Parts: sequence; C-alpha cells; structure tokens
Amino acid sequence: MDRRDVLCSIAGGLAAATIGDLTRVYGAGQAGKSRLGIAQFSYNIRLRADRSKKTKERLADPLNFLEHCHEIGAGGVQTNIGVRDEGYAIRLRRKAETYDMFVEGSTSLPKERSDVEKFEAALRTARQAGAKVTRIAIGGRRYEQFSNTGQFEAFAARTFKSLQLAEPAAARQHTRLAIENHKDWRIDQMLGMLKRLGSEYVGVCVDTGNSFALLEDPMAVVKAYAPVGFAAHLKDMAVAEYEEGFLLADVPLGQGVLDLPKMVEILRKANPEIRFSLEMATRDALKVPCLTDKYWATFADVPGSDLARTLRYVRANASPDGLPKVNHLPLDELVELEHDNIRQCLAFAKKNLNL
Repeated sequence: MDRRDVLCSIAGGLAAATIGDLTRVYGAGQAGKSRLGIAQFSYNIRLRADRSKKTKERLADPLNFLEHCHEIGAGGVQTNIGVRDEGYAIRLRRKAETYDMFVEGSTSLPKERSDVEKFEAALRTARQAGAKVTRIAIGGRRYEQFSNTGQFEAFAARTFKSLQLAEPAAARQHTRLAIENHKDWRIDQMLGMLKRLGSEYVGVCVDTGNSFALLEDPMAVVKAYAPVGFAAHLKDMAVAEYEEGFLLADVPLGQGVLDLPKMVEILRKANPEIRFSLEMATRDALKVPCLTDKYWATFADVPGSDLARTLRYVRANASPDGLPKVNHLPLDELVELEHDNIRQCLAFAKKNLNL
C-alpha cells in the first residue's frame, strides 16, 4: 500500500478531512523521518574527531555520512563529494534513493582557468550521485578577513572571475550552483553580482542566520534571496551584548530568536523544490565587534540605522540563560553534545516546520 492509499484509508474514517489536510498533518516524508537534511559542517567536531583516530566510519566519506544521517532520521545530506569514479557516485545515488533521501554537493569555486577541469569533475560526480544543486562557499567573516575597502573590492573581483569560470561548467553539467551568504556579502552586493552574471545556473544557498553578523535583518535576507534560492541552510540563533558589539550563537532549532516557520514558508513559496539542510555549529558564541573601527573598514556605505536596529534587536532579545560556552569541553563530550544538538533540531523541524 503506497502513501496515498494509506491517506485515503485514514480519510475514510475522517469524513471531514481532505487528502491535502492529512498530507499537511503527517508530512510528505516517511513515518518517523524528518525531511530536513544535514549539511556536513553540522558535524564539524565529529569530523575533527574522526581525523584523530583510525576508523572506517569517518563521516568525511559521503557514503558513511549518508548512512549515518539516515540512521538518525534525516531527509538528506549536503556534503563535499569530491571527484570520484562513476561507480562510487552511482552507489551513493542508489543508497539515497533507497532511503528516500536527497543529495546536494558542496565545493569551492575555481580560482584560475587551470582549476576548471577539476571543478567540473566535482560537479559531474555530484550530478551522478543525484545532486541537482551544489552549494558554494566563497568567503569567511568579512569583518575579520579584510582591513580596508580595497581588500574587499579585490576579493569581490576575484570572486566574479571565479564565477565566470564556473558558470559554463555548471551549465554543461546541468547543475545549479548555490552561493551561501556566509558573513561576506550583503544583500545588494550578492544580488548585484548575480544580476551581472545573469545565469539560470547560479543562485543562493540561503542561510537563515549568517547575515545577522552583517547587520542585516534575517527576515529581510530570506525575502530578498528567496526568488533566487536554490538551497537553504536552516539554523537558529541566540544573541547577547558584549562590550565591542554583540555575540551570535548557533542554538538548536526553536531555541533562538529566528521566526523559522515564516522563513520556511517564504522559501517554499518562492521555490517549492528547495531543500533545507541543517547547518548548526556546536561552539561558543561568535563575537561580532560592530562597535569597533576594524569592523567598519569595509562597510562605509552601510547606514547607521542598520547598526541601531540590530543593537535594539539584540537588547530586546538577549538570551536570559546566557549563550553556549562549550569550547573548553573534552573532544569526546563535544562529539556527544554536537550529536544531541542535531537530534534536537531534526525533532523540532519534523514537529514544527513540516520538515
């Protein structure tokens, strides 16, 4: 009996309910499983622990990562698959299909023309593994990485050159590249870059929390990127003040300040095919030193009203219980905490976000 037959059978006993009603209640995924995928960075501590010991179960291996995510009830994976033989990619795709899970790739842009062949090979491997989208991370934390506007402008020029190199490869492989808003690009810069490139194969991996560090309103970020959102990183954030600005911490979904149901609704409405992947870092809160000269070195065009709005929001929503302080814990305890955080997120998404 397939899922629709099950729903019809239930509906027979609930005359007032429609198939659509029941689908919304029970979700579209398998019973007991979330449709929320997991981005590899969510297991950054486990990956570090794996590197320190000899084990065949390392999560850096995409097959192992997929298997692990299936075991804990996730709906997919977003991972760096790398360049592998076609047989491996097919095994990964078939296992994902068996588990009714999605696969998305993750890689870096080519820096020079000589890098394009390897970049396209990685896209080909991801496509063979079933990935229609590959997430692209470009920069780091802009306010830490650059000391003046000239440095950021040079970075922006290099990035656009890399996208010009990457786009034809993505087109040849019929793969969409999703650039993450990774504490580097503000909305106008990201959308301006995409408009200038003008490609149906390049869009955004919409991260629900990152851009708060750039003094952007999280909901405004989601609304702006939704029309070009090819993938999504779902995370929740907690905030607090400190002497040089504010602290920004990843916390389990539902325990932070973000309106996740509304964000999911906006992204789904814009792109019904979008996949959501959890990206939660188990670590101490990050410092966003927005009251220092160094922070403003590359933000000369950002209005003071953005700073004022952000600090008002932080003060109004500061976490009463404090922010996570975990970096001092032994590695084995951090691994357990990371795993527990991820499980909490999957449970929340399934119960509250229809994911």
